[in-house]
Amino acid sequence: MSEENSTRPKENGFHKLPGESEEDISWIKMKSQMGYHRIKSQAQQLKQDVKQSFLQELDSLVDGFLEEVDLAEGKEGLTNNVSFSDISSRKKKRTNGELPDKVFMARNSVLTDLFKIKDVKTIYHIFVAILIVFSLNTLVYDLINEGRLNLSFDLIQYGMGKFSKVMELWMCMNLSTVLVVYPGFYYWSMHRKPGKLGGYDIAAAICYILYQLVFLVWPIVYIKDNALPPGSSIIVTSEQIRLMMKVHAFVRENAVKVLKYKKDDQSSEPVCPDFSKYLYFLFIPTLVYRDSYPRTRSIRWSYVVSNFGQVLACLFYTYYIFERFLVPVFRNFGREHITAKALILSVFGSMLPATLVLVLGFFAILHSWFNAFAEMMTFADRMFYKDWWNSTSFANYYRTWNIVVHDWLYTYIYKDVSRLSPKKRSLAMACVFFISAVAHEYVLIMCFKFFYPVLFVMFMGAGFGFIFFKGVGRGWNVFLWLMLIMGNGMLMCLYSLEWYARQRCPENMDNFLDYLIPRSWTCDFEAMEG
Repeated sequence: MSEENSTRPKENGFHKLPGESEEDISWIKMKSQMGYHRIKSQAQQLKQDVKQSFLQELDSLVDGFLEEVDLAEGKEGLTNNVSFSDISSRKKKRTNGELPDKVFMARNSVLTDLFKIKDVKTIYHIFVAILIVFSLNTLVYDLINEGRLNLSFDLIQYGMGKFSKVMELWMCMNLSTVLVVYPGFYYWSMHRKPGKLGGYDIAAAICYILYQLVFLVWPIVYIKDNALPPGSSIIVTSEQIRLMMKVHAFVRENAVKVLKYKKDDQSSEPVCPDFSKYLYFLFIPTLVYRDSYPRTRSIRWSYVVSNFGQVLACLFYTYYIFERFLVPVFRNFGREHITAKALILSVFGSMLPATLVLVLGFFAILHSWFNAFAEMMTFADRMFYKDWWNSTSFANYYRTWNIVVHDWLYTYIYKDVSRLSPKKRSLAMACVFFISAVAHEYVLIMCFKFFYPVLFVMFMGAGFGFIFFKGVGRGWNVFLWLMLIMGNGMLMCLYSLEWYARQRCPENMDNFLDYLIPRSWTCDFEAMEG
C-alpha cells in the first residue's frame, strides 16, 4: 500500500493511481473527511468528559475539606455540649447554576469566642465600668441639683408604656400563626391532588396572601387605636415582621415539597412537617426553615440569665446616653427656628452617642437576646453575626452585620428573584435592598407616628451606592466606620428634630397629608411665639 501511495501522483492532497476516476477521488476525500470529523468529535467529547470528571473530583475534594472545617468549628464551638449526630446540615453543591443553600452547623457567636481572650474581655469590662460611672453620674447629679434621688426612669417608663397592650397583641399574633397558618397549610397539603397546579392551589395561595395582608394591617390599626409609645411600637412591629418572615419561610420551603410530592413514591417524606417542628421554628433565632437543626445536649441556665442580664444592662445604658447626651441637645428643637449652625452642631454632637446606641442595640439583640433564646431552645448554630466591625467594604458589612435577616433575604428574595432573572443578579440585589429599606422605614413610621424617609433615602442612596466601593486595608475600615458614625448622627438629629417639632407645633392640616409632610419644615415658629 505504501508503494502504491508513493507512486500515485498527488492531486489536491491525494495520490492518484492510474485508472482512478474523479468520482473515486471524491469518494476517498469524503471518507477521509468523515473520519477526521469523527475523530475530532470523539476528542472533543473526551475533553468534556475529562474536564467534567476533574471538576467533580475538585468539588468533592473542596466539599470534603469544608465538611472537615465545619466539623472542627462545631467541635471547638460548643465542646461537650453538642450532639454531633444532629449536625446534619452541610453545604450543598451548586446544580444547574443554583446558588448554595444556607448551612446550619454547631458554632458559637463571634463575641462568645472573643471574650475568651483576656485582652478582648478587658474591653467588655471597660464598658461595664462606664455603665457604673453613668449610674453614679446620674445619682450625684440628682443629689446636688434636686437634693434627692430620682429613680423614676421616666424615659423608660414612657417609651415602654402600655406594656400590657403589647403583650395582648403579641399573644394574638403568635396564636394566629399557630391556629391559622399550620392548620391551613396542613389541610391544603393533605387534600391536594398530586400533579400540576390547579384551582385548589390557586385558592390556597390567595388565602395565604390575604392572611399576610391582614397580619400586616392588624398591628397598624392596633398601634394607632391604642396610641402605643415609641418603644412599645417598635416591639410590636418588630415581632410582626419576624412572624411574617417566619410564616413565609415555612410556607415557601414546604410548598415546594408538597408540589413535588408523588402519591406512589413510597420513599417520599411526609408531605407536611410535624407541628412540633413548626412550633420549634417559631421560637428559635433563625428565619430559614429546616426540618432539623443542630442541637445542644443541655441548657445552661446560668448562661441564659447572664445574657438576659446583659440585655437589661444595655437598656439602662441606652437610657443614660439619651438622658445625659441626646435629650439636652434636642430639648429646644421645636421652640425656635433651627439655624444651619445649630443643625450642624447638633449632628456632630449626636454622632458618638448615636453610634454607641447602635453598638448597644447590636450587642443587646443580636448577641445577648439571640444567645439566650438559642440556649433555652438548645439551638446550636449561634452565628447570628460575623466580625462586621472589621469590614473594609459596605458589601461585606451588610452581609455580616445581621446574619439572621441576611439569610432570609438571601434565601427567599435574592435566590427566588435570581431564578426568575438568572442573568440579572443586580435586579435581585436591588430587590433585597428595597425590601430591607422599606421594612426599616416601616418600623420608624410606626414608632414615631410620622413619615420622614431619611433612613430610606440614605439606605437606597448612599447605602446602596457604597456597596460598589471595595478595598482592603485599614484605610477602608476607617472609611466604613466614618460613614457609619456620620450617618447615625444625621439620623438621630433629623428624626429628633421632627419628633420635637410634632410635639410642640400645631397640625398644619387635619388630614392624612400631615403625616407625610415634615412639620419641622413647615412649622410657623413666629406665630407660636406670638
